[in-house]
Amino acid sequence: MTLPFQTVETLRRISTATITTVLLKKGLRNVWMRGTRPLRPGQPRLVGAAFTLRFVPAREDLATPESWSKPISTRTAIEAMPAGCIAVVDAMGITDAGIFGDILCARMFKRGVTALVTDGVLRDVEGALGTGLPIWCDGVAAPPSVAGLTFVNWGEPIGCGGVAVFPDDIIVADQDGAVVIPQAFLPVILEEGEEQERMEGWIVNEVNNGAALPGLYPMNAETKARYAEWKSRQPK
Repeated sequence: MTLPFQTVETLRRISTATITTVLLKKGLRNVWMRGTRPLRPGQPRLVGAAFTLRFVPAREDLATPESWSKPISTRTAIEAMPAGCIAVVDAMGITDAGIFGDILCARMFKRGVTALVTDGVLRDVEGALGTGLPIWCDGVAAPPSVAGLTFVNWGEPIGCGGVAVFPDDIIVADQDGAVVIPQAFLPVILEEGEEQERMEGWIVNEVNNGAALPGLYPMNAETKARYAEWKSRQPK
């Protein structure tokens, strides 16, 4: 699924912190993928539809270097990734086997993949960073994936960092990690997310000007009225 340009641009202005807050108000508490930290500090906020990949624990007869040449392999999965997607990889939080290295990351970048998000780790980290592919993961490890994992499929529901991720869910990743927006909740985020950012920006400005927190955060009736008056004077 290719997200509309305007949808991507809007979501790039909404932090993962704000997204989790808005979804929490709608009853969704578990949308932040544990262990998904930006491998390179300062990476910009990125948005894309989820392309899912799944590993299971290593089994000696399946997790072998020969498996890399089989029809069901990470190599084949990468060739199925559409431009603009975010690859989300279920590595079960295993941190002693790198799921991808520099060559696979280079191919993903060449195919126009927006980012890689996983609860696992990367190998060949210097080379992987050199490819230009933005990566969110739980660290680095030298051993290859087959040292601890068996790749089983792509394009199916997975669990990444303790969060259910379905193909074409919307992924937003920034310095706070990666979150999933179920498709049914995308209109809510687009409608309420920017307003939440605007409101919190106003509150921060009030704090910087010396305002106390009680009645400001959360707002009481008087503060809401002041905020509404301020907002009415802003350019449309």
